[in-house]
Amino acid sequence: MKVLVLGGTGFVGFPAAQALVRKGHTVYSLARSEGKEKILAAEEIIPISGDVSSDSWIPLIATLDVVIETVTGSADGSRSVLERVEKAATALRPPGSPLLSYIYTSGTWVHGDSRTSTVTDTTPIVAPAKLVAWRPAIEQLVVTSTVLNGIVIRPSLLYGRSASIFGMLFKAAAEGRVSWPGTPGGRYALVHADDLAELYVLCAEKASVVGGKIFDAANPVTESVDDLLEKLVRVSGAKAPYEYREPADAFEEAITTNTLLRPYLANALMGWTPKKQGFIDGLEMYYAAWQASL
Repeated sequence: MKVLVLGGTGFVGFPAAQALVRKGHTVYSLARSEGKEKILAAEEIIPISGDVSSDSWIPLIATLDVVIETVTGSADGSRSVLERVEKAATALRPPGSPLLSYIYTSGTWVHGDSRTSTVTDTTPIVAPAKLVAWRPAIEQLVVTSTVLNGIVIRPSLLYGRSASIFGMLFKAAAEGRVSWPGTPGGRYALVHADDLAELYVLCAEKASVVGGKIFDAANPVTESVDDLLEKLVRVSGAKAPYEYREPADAFEEAITTNTLLRPYLANALMGWTPKKQGFIDGLEMYYAAWQASL
């Protein structure tokens, strides 16, 4: 296939692009600098100069099989990219062409915060975290599009490699104090960046049969935040005990979201099963990987 990954130099998009290349697909990605272009080219990902607001990537829509969107973080940005792809697909693709598949990246914070209720891919969304309260509407625009074959992937909290959000936690630990927003007793839904990348590959390759679906991307079991922080004190050599603190902003408030998630749909329809070691079990390795990425 020919696949365009928007956000292909980011924490989500880059592993997905690499995984698609390994499966033999032709992969394009945007690059905003010469340095980023070299990084992509070294991975056999074809760089396109520009960013998502530019027109440099629009002509590719004529012959692409899949667009993967991992870059936008606002309602306006997500809607704009979707509308531009729909407009380009209508204008550039010949009549009778298969629908262009469009994989949108949301997140499991849309399930909201609960320490008592278990949710799955198909649980109705009723109280999303405030920071992402706009995402469910975008999800519906994607999966109900009549111009595109829309699919949504909702990653849970990511770990591995350069650590994503947990890089902030690791940095605090390296500076001598494990301090994290929230309160005792929480649990996180988690997924390794490499396992998430494999889900993007599966959705791209099986798009014709999973169009219109929304997939939660998470390990089969959640992990204790208390256990994570306690082990990080030992692994990092930070001063004990760890501490919880009040969120400083809307983003840190979202980090406190507890999600008792039991995803099933990606496994049932595509056989997706996360393979990487859990976050707490492999914390020494993941902390070392973050240190090496600095």
